[in-house]
Amino acid sequence: MGLNSVNTNYGALVALQSLNNTNQQLANVQKRVSTGYRVDGAVDDGAAFAVAQGIRSTIGAIGAVNQQLNIAKGVVGTGLEAATSISNTLIKMREVTTKLADTNLSTSQRSQYNADLSRLAGEVTNFISNAEFNGTNLLGTVTGGVSVISNIGGTQFTITNQELSVTVRALLTTSFASAALAAAVLSSGGAHMSAESLVATFLNNLGGDRRRLDNQINFNAALQKASEEALGFIVDADLAKESSRLQSLQIRQQLGTQTLGIANQSPQSLLGLFR
Repeated sequence: MGLNSVNTNYGALVALQSLNNTNQQLANVQKRVSTGYRVDGAVDDGAAFAVAQGIRSTIGAIGAVNQQLNIAKGVVGTGLEAATSISNTLIKMREVTTKLADTNLSTSQRSQYNADLSRLAGEVTNFISNAEFNGTNLLGTVTGGVSVISNIGGTQFTITNQELSVTVRALLTTSFASAALAAAVLSSGGAHMSAESLVATFLNNLGGDRRRLDNQINFNAALQKASEEALGFIVDADLAKESSRLQSLQIRQQLGTQTLGIANQSPQSLLGLFR
């Protein structure tokens, strides 16, 4: 049986405690609804937040790796375009050199073909010197290749380079005074065929590097997506569930407020004892 007292209103104390509890739960649910997070900080769930921070760090690191890999992809792409253009130009040079290997050419015709050959050789030089991306030219005088980070463990991916600026230019002859000289560079061991072989090997290597870069970027992106999904499972709020709880707590808050009001009126009934 409760004590009738004007000093202590036990009913109001119980009602106030219940209302405060409801208000706290309501504040938590409103926070989850507004932020979308079940765990928004260490106060919500210290262990879960610590795990979430570790996953966020991993996600950020993977993103940084892929950023560097995409820059490397640009370097390789530029090298591929330049090497392909050089290969196409070497095909044209071979056609002109084949004509220069003909003993029936007149002096005027030979002069014109040699001028054409010289222009094509100039194009090769231009392709090599302009094959630069982000300060790197795989066709220039890079030594030891170009390395780029490939995963968050720090593993390095080495990109193929080839000093075409030195070797191909040295192999190219831009003028042939006789048919015999032109025929010599077209032989299986000749300078022109060696240049074509060198560029073809470089293209093959660069193509492989580009595929490896694409595969690594895609793999990293898959890891990043999986990490983001795991992070969501840990920290994201179930908004459908929270919406239902929000409505329930709002009703409880209203009822709690009414109960507190009724409890606060209880001491008034004691006045009837003194009439």
